[in-house]
Amino acid sequence: MPHIERSVTYTTENTYITLNEITPKTKNIWLTFHGIGYLSRYFVKYFESLDPDENYIVAPQAPSKYYLKNEYKYVGASWLTKENTAAEIENLINYLDAVLDSEKFPNNLNLNLFGFSQGVSVLTRWLVRKKLTCNLVVLYAGGIPNELTEKDFAFMDFDQTKIKIIYGDKDKFLTPDRLETEHRKIENLFRGHAEIITFKGGHEVKPKIIQKLMREFTKLGA
Repeated sequence: MPHIERSVTYTTENTYITLNEITPKTKNIWLTFHGIGYLSRYFVKYFESLDPDENYIVAPQAPSKYYLKNEYKYVGASWLTKENTAAEIENLINYLDAVLDSEKFPNNLNLNLFGFSQGVSVLTRWLVRKKLTCNLVVLYAGGIPNELTEKDFAFMDFDQTKIKIIYGDKDKFLTPDRLETEHRKIENLFRGHAEIITFKGGHEVKPKIIQKLMREFTKLGA
């Protein structure tokens, strides 16, 4: 007889990391989405150079953890795979909603979203599902999901929300064909409102770029 795949619903628990505290001096909330192979407690270190008085960072944790390099020593994590993707997306949306509900951010602070690598796909899916009002969206070295269309981003006010696309000129995952495809998506989805920033380097997060983004963001009076 053929096997039958069934599903169940159950309650699960997952962590997330915060950096700094929300005080009367806080100006910016950063929701940061790590790439495949990271843990949030290490990824959040890229934001330690931001002014701790003005910036509060939240780093959600991808739920699927595994040992790196088959050494059973270091642990990484993945947000999604091609297996049962639709259901896993719903699980992630529920988890991120729970993080947002738990934090209860003050309404008077700037909300910035930062996604690196695989974190870009999670960030963008959650962004359009929640129709979040953001001041800055950073899509760093990652692909925007193919199922998202211009209509999904129609709610965004590009006078209020700045879009930054960042990648290294030696990124091994960004072939010429992939870059061409992503550039077409960026133009179709953001209608010329996204700024593309390249740097000399590979598939890596550069803290200096994060610092530069924050300086530019501050100059804009955000």
